[in-house]
Amino acid sequence: QVQLVESGGGLVHSGDSLTLSCVASGRTYSIDSVGWFRQAPGKKSEFVVGIRRAHDVTDYLDSVKGRFTISRDNAKNTVTLQMKSLRPEDTGVYTCAASVYGGHASDAYAFWGPGTQVTVSS
Repeated sequence: QVQLVESGGGLVHSGDSLTLSCVASGRTYSIDSVGWFRQAPGKKSEFVVGIRRAHDVTDYLDSVKGRFTISRDNAKNTVTLQMKSLRPEDTGVYTCAASVYGGHASDAYAFWGPGTQVTVSS
């Protein structure tokens, strides 16, 4: 089993920055990819960004490219999501997830954190 805990959410204004962290514990050696998903009120959850263990390959949702940056610190079992130039449409519950496969589909992710709220006001 792998346990994930997010932190760093909050209320910010449009154009502000925010950094989210996801700390993993347990059988972290089994994880190939860590991804961030978000769900806005009344909308389906969507893949935002992911990072793979091999060569730290990253994959971003088009709307966040150039604004969001994902990184990982294997020694600390931590994945960080730096978000800049935030927009109201970035509002949602951001959830960290871990997968032995990776990709955009939520079904590929077996382990999920509780989520953290990000609210961007206009």
